[in-house]
Amino acid sequence: MSSSVQLFRDQKYHELKGQCIQQRQLFEDPEFPASDESLFYQSAPPKKVEWKRPKDLCEDPHLFVNGISSHDLHQGILGNCWFVAACSCLALRKTLWQQVIPGFSEQEWDPKNPEKYAGIFRFRFWCFGEWTEVVVDDLLPTIDGKLIYCHSNVKNEFWSALLEKAYAKLAGSYEALDGGSAADAIVDFTGAVAESVDLVQGKYGEIISEQMKLFEDLLKVHKRGGLISCSITASSGGTNEVETETGLVIGHAYSVTAIRKLRLGERLIFSFKAEKLFMIRLRNPWGKREWNGAWSDNSEEWKKVSNSERKSLGLTLENDGEFWMTFEDWCKNFTDVDICRIVNTSYFSIHKTWEKEMMHGAWAKNSEPLLNRSGGCFDNKETFLQNPQYIFDVKKTEDKVLVSLQQEDRRKYKKEGKGDSIPIGFEILKVEDNRSYRLHKLTVQERVATSLYINTRTVFLKRILKQGRYILIPTTYHPGITTKFILRLFTDVPSKLRELKADKPKMTCWSLLCGYPRRVTQIKIHSAEGLQKQDRSGGADPYVLIKCENQSVRSPVQHDTTSAVFDTQVIFYRKNIDSPIVVQVWNSNVLCDEFLGQAVLAASPSDPREQQTLQLRGRGSREAAEVPGHITVKVFSSDDLVEL
Repeated sequence: MSSSVQLFRDQKYHELKGQCIQQRQLFEDPEFPASDESLFYQSAPPKKVEWKRPKDLCEDPHLFVNGISSHDLHQGILGNCWFVAACSCLALRKTLWQQVIPGFSEQEWDPKNPEKYAGIFRFRFWCFGEWTEVVVDDLLPTIDGKLIYCHSNVKNEFWSALLEKAYAKLAGSYEALDGGSAADAIVDFTGAVAESVDLVQGKYGEIISEQMKLFEDLLKVHKRGGLISCSITASSGGTNEVETETGLVIGHAYSVTAIRKLRLGERLIFSFKAEKLFMIRLRNPWGKREWNGAWSDNSEEWKKVSNSERKSLGLTLENDGEFWMTFEDWCKNFTDVDICRIVNTSYFSIHKTWEKEMMHGAWAKNSEPLLNRSGGCFDNKETFLQNPQYIFDVKKTEDKVLVSLQQEDRRKYKKEGKGDSIPIGFEILKVEDNRSYRLHKLTVQERVATSLYINTRTVFLKRILKQGRYILIPTTYHPGITTKFILRLFTDVPSKLRELKADKPKMTCWSLLCGYPRRVTQIKIHSAEGLQKQDRSGGADPYVLIKCENQSVRSPVQHDTTSAVFDTQVIFYRKNIDSPIVVQVWNSNVLCDEFLGQAVLAASPSDPREQQTLQLRGRGSREAAEVPGHITVKVFSSDDLVEL
């Protein structure tokens, strides 16, 4: 966790607590008062709400009774089962909840020193890339002496009610928490990377191979400290919180508390006619109402497994509201799963370590096309490139890349009726190996990945990318929409993610002396064919070297072939437009590389822009003697430096 913590509304916990103890007063938070405006922004309470402190609700209040557990929680009258599911996920991981409830033992009620209690608590949330500390008083909303929102099933335990109050303060009111997403809350508790998977669209209930891939992925996420929740979306026109025939509740968030791949002993293989069982354990935040299909509490399946076998398989049930299912049944019955990966960036870990880059950005409108940064998605051909552009490098032959794009949380705008997330997504384009200015036109670049476009707070993508340079373009679906975002990129080796801001080389005093570029040229070397055989096996190890003025760019080597596909892209800003561009083909050797031939290009704006095949020649001018082989290239040139 980063050492710098932001203070929400600039409230300093220790200072405020000290003042209260000194003045022998209990804290009352002026920033989130105990009044209806903290509860609602449009509804009215069903009955009169009274705000009470824990000591008015029970004899011996505590933050935790017998430690923290995922079974501590019950949902109140608010439609926030997703928040309760996120809390029960959080409670499973000590390292995570201790970040959210800092100095929990110092915050705990101390019956021996009652004078230390000042009715003030603090919690930390990961808000938009920064840990933020939120201070609250302990006045909680009640009706008829009972807590009306999230509460513990133990009468004198208050961590969940206080945590929810701090989260509601961040969102502007309790009502702003109605109908959120468990993934968003988990990200706010942990700084995790959220991914939403649609089980129906992905056909996970039907395609066994996809099901197995998802199982292995979830098993890995769970083992590495990630958090998973799932739900069943109501069909259009259907209602939420309705129980299905199988006992599952529609529109309700369940937390995943265990995932197991079980190898069965001989006796059980005979009973179940299978060698392995793929199992998942869930918890209903209501603490009651469970699945009644295969492996439910009183099902036939359990009767075949003795108590000692249950223990050795880890198929235990801790409490009410918790139940096991086979993974196949889970895929068939649930429609949506939220996966929150705790991406490991520590070098002292036994697990894979990722390199992380994070950028804060914004979509902003401007009537000047070169300054506009809200061009909409790829379908908006005219304006798509008028978005923020981020460049990064994949240094290995190929690398697995995780991308998370998160928009600003919009709950605080619910009062103005603008609380819904905006549909967002992003494109990844493979670009020229030496590009360092913004892209203005799509010519030779390759579109390698497109995220989903969806109105969730976060959009996530996993991809394996080949070596090279890439531009990542985050966009809103429609052009002209403005909001802030954070972009996180995880790779195996550092990617040097940075925003491209300049449209063309800068004019400096130096340019006056040494000249300023007059022409921009883009080249894509697709392939080289029919090269001279270089070794006994009849192959070669060719690469291309593209030279322009005093710059040169070299492609990766293609091994053991006389017909190589390079797909190498380069861009040059040229000062001397009479000096040609030279594309050379070389053979890579241990001691000394060998020249195989070259093509000389004038690369002027009037040259054809279609793909062309050029004969290789010896060194010297364009008229040098022909040598075996030819190259296939595309060339674009313009005297307008911001055309390409």
